[in-house]
Amino acid sequence: MSDRSDIVRMRIRVQGRVQGVNFRASAKREADRFGLSGFARNESDGSVSIEVEGREEDVSAFRRWAEAGPSRAEVAHIGSVPISPVGGHDFHVG
Repeated sequence: MSDRSDIVRMRIRVQGRVQGVNFRASAKREADRFGLSGFARNESDGSVSIEVEGREEDVSAFRRWAEAGPSRAEVAHIGSVPISPVGGHDFHVG
């Protein structure tokens, strides 16, 4: 991430059967694979919230992965919005 001009951050909300199916742990593996920072956490409404930051093409690839998620997940809806990068260095699960 030497050139900050191509760094973006995206907030993603995934709904469906996405809790109790290793979605967050799988999101961490994918984020690590793409070299992204951010987080994934369960929400009280049963959805998973994710923020990812990194090169635009890697963030886009991560979002495409999240459209299906891990094999046991059943994604009913996914929404995403771009947000301002914060300069994170790792991805964590909350």
